[in-house]
Amino acid sequence: MDIMGLNFKSARLGVLLFTLAAPAIAQGPGGSAGPSAPNGTSSGAQTAVSAAQQQLANTPGATNPQQVPASAFNGSLIQGKATAGTLDLSLDEAIRRGMQANLGVILQSSAQQSADASRLQQLQTLLPTVTGAASIEVEQLNLAAFGLRFPGLNPIVGPFQVEDFRGYLTQSILNLQSLESFMAARHNFAAAKLTAEDARDMVTLTVGNAYLLCIADASRVDAVNAELATSKVSLDQATAAHQAGTSPRLDQLRAQVDYQNEQQSLISANNQLAKDKLALARVIGLPLDQLFRLTDTAPYAALDNLDPDTAFQQALKNRKDLAAANEQVQAAAAQKKAAFDQQLPTVTASGDYGDIGTTVAHSHGTFTATGEAKAPILQIAKTRGDEKAADAQYNQAQARLSDKMQQVNADIRDSILDIQSAAKLVEAAKSNLDLANEELNEAQERFHAGVADNLPVSQAQTTTEQANDQYIRALYTHNLAKLSLARALGVAQTNYKDYLGGK
Repeated sequence: MDIMGLNFKSARLGVLLFTLAAPAIAQGPGGSAGPSAPNGTSSGAQTAVSAAQQQLANTPGATNPQQVPASAFNGSLIQGKATAGTLDLSLDEAIRRGMQANLGVILQSSAQQSADASRLQQLQTLLPTVTGAASIEVEQLNLAAFGLRFPGLNPIVGPFQVEDFRGYLTQSILNLQSLESFMAARHNFAAAKLTAEDARDMVTLTVGNAYLLCIADASRVDAVNAELATSKVSLDQATAAHQAGTSPRLDQLRAQVDYQNEQQSLISANNQLAKDKLALARVIGLPLDQLFRLTDTAPYAALDNLDPDTAFQQALKNRKDLAAANEQVQAAAAQKKAAFDQQLPTVTASGDYGDIGTTVAHSHGTFTATGEAKAPILQIAKTRGDEKAADAQYNQAQARLSDKMQQVNADIRDSILDIQSAAKLVEAAKSNLDLANEELNEAQERFHAGVADNLPVSQAQTTTEQANDQYIRALYTHNLAKLSLARALGVAQTNYKDYLGGK
């Protein structure tokens, strides 16, 4: 065979090997495949996004009482109305909008407010409580009803009026159970605050993924347009050759089928781009009827010198969800102490001062002051039960923290493996694309010269389309893997540009 035939075989072999290798990168943590992705973009690469959303949604109820669902990060509150014209949307602007309107951030902020409310409620048990009361009473008594009878004295007394204006004060002097319960509430609030901050990292990952998908879709549309133009050239050549009597009708029909297939591919690619732009708008709070164009691209940029151990140490310092889990362990420890302290004595002080009399002009100040010490005498079963429940919660919190640390370590190593694998796939896909384009050019030249029919042209067009799809998929997977690494390190919100652009 000639050189063209060798190039054709090498290109087809390269695409086949890349197709077999691609599923390796399309597996998320634990090897589970993610949701289907459009137009050949890597579906499994999105698994990292879904897994991270689910981890945040599974934050225990002590720090996340409202249990924000993972799907919340795919929604938003619409801000404003659609404007005339087309909006230029950069990745920075998309993330900024997401931070303001994404439903996940809003719900996590509400959970933080709920935790703060619980903290303040628990704090009140340690603070003085002051109340005031004013009363006016009119009474008439029958002393005989109480067995009081005095000779010569009318048993009916009154009616008479009593006015009382009084303030009351209650203060806990010693209550270790309330103190530890407040400490637990304070740690829970700190955990909720850290979880809300971690949600902002998640928004960066979610918005970034939606933006990268739209970039991949736009690249796919451009590629199909180029393939459509190439198919039109081949169709024109086949038509001219058939009309000149140098080519059979079969060549023209084959070229016509290829051209119409590309038209169908273009319709599908444009439809997927429109749907993914709607998904991006949903994530960042844009009106769904707002027209916008993407102004950023995400070209290939290598990210080298990745050490898993160093990255893990960095994540231990930066990950807000790890800090939140640690706060929850401390909250559980405080609850353990509170469960034990309920059997200890408590000391409270209370008092009141007011002015009482028949009228304001005929009244006098009075007061009472009380100190009280209380101690449970017999509640063994309740105390033991509360201690066991608190101990179980403490053990669960420690186990969750340990597991989360290992999950972060696994996420980092998964992302690094994905980056390294995707980088190799990008190089292979680019080489395959170059070979496929060269094969197509040579096949077109041979057909135009009349030394071969257009079957190699049709086959080369199919090979080029596959190579384009694999190259676009590899670029998307590589960029998403770098963004996922930034999330795994806890720096997605602040440093995502460094990772998408290489470092």
